Amino acid sequence: MTTATSPAVDSRAFDEARAEAFGERLVDVLNSGALCLMTSIGHRTGLFDTMAEIGPATTTGLADAAGLKERYVREWLGAMTVGGIVEHDPEEGTYTLPAEHAASLSRSAPTDNIAVFAQYIPQLGSVEEDIVHCFRNGGGVPYERYHRFHDIMAEDSGQSVLPALRNHILPLVSGLGDKLESGIRVLDVGCGRGKALNLLASWYPNSRFVGYDLSEEAVAFARNEAAELGNTNVIFEARDLSTFDRDAEPAAFDFVTTFDAVHDQKDPLAVLRGIRRSLTADGVYLAQDIKGSSHVHLNCEQPIAPLLYTISCMHCMTVSLAQDGEGLGAMWGKEKALEYFNAAGFGSVEVNELDHDIQNYWYVCRP
Repeated sequence: MTTATSPAVDSRAFDEARAEAFGERLVDVLNSGALCLMTSIGHRTGLFDTMAEIGPATTTGLADAAGLKERYVREWLGAMTVGGIVEHDPEEGTYTLPAEHAASLSRSAPTDNIAVFAQYIPQLGSVEEDIVHCFRNGGGVPYERYHRFHDIMAEDSGQSVLPALRNHILPLVSGLGDKLESGIRVLDVGCGRGKALNLLASWYPNSRFVGYDLSEEAVAFARNEAAELGNTNVIFEARDLSTFDRDAEPAAFDFVTTFDAVHDQKDPLAVLRGIRRSLTADGVYLAQDIKGSSHVHLNCEQPIAPLLYTISCMHCMTVSLAQDGEGLGAMWGKEKALEYFNAAGFGSVEVNELDHDIQNYWYVCRP
């Protein structure tokens, strides 16, 4: 019995083996976190690409080939070697990135480069102080505090969306390719740097494309890229969509897309209702969003669930809260997504998965 002077004691026996195993796991977590930082550096400096190209090299040879400072390259190689990513021949004094490792780390692997995702870790770490403040005081961290997030998202979509866009994503909507060839009106909500929209605009010159995003920087990048590509059939606009349910132009578009963009909005349901309002009677809305459940216990088998929850807490949720928004977060899950699509007025919703994509569902929504 527990009394006022006798604190409750866990009746379970302390499992020494379990405690030891968990301690070992935490050491692995620390090492993996450190390797994520160094992997990001290897990607951003081009070291992985250089190693994949030149083969075995000394620290000086690698630094010269990559145009970097040898002392930093040497220390980086130390981390990569003890981390089991790079192989070292002490007799020859050379370092090698095995081809099997380069397949997941170099830009020669455009659809499976895990080094792209490693960049999220230092990016999120840069706002740790802001996030800790929010834990204690509420509020959120605004978009402008994330200096490289659009860069990373563009690279992320560059290997998960763009290579699959024509042959896997667009065919989710029957007959869409033919309509785009003939000429329809297309809107991308939360377009970021406009990579997907600019690609579509270059493929389908008879169609007209519009991109909206809150970030002025992202929109400026998208416009510049459109000009470089000679896309005269696309426009980009910096726009706050928190009242999109009221000010979206009715029946203005035949096809609307969102690529991983709904859950970090100030008012996600207002955005979805605006999308529904902006569609023609026979229009289609295609939404890419995170593959997960609204129930945390059902996400334990999701291969990158810890990363997704971390990105949600330290970016998606908090940028919404910074606008006094809902703070829905990336892991809102399929169940809540279907609830929101229904509340927005969509009559039918198909949930699709793509073999190459472990992190997203693809929702095809019709009025």
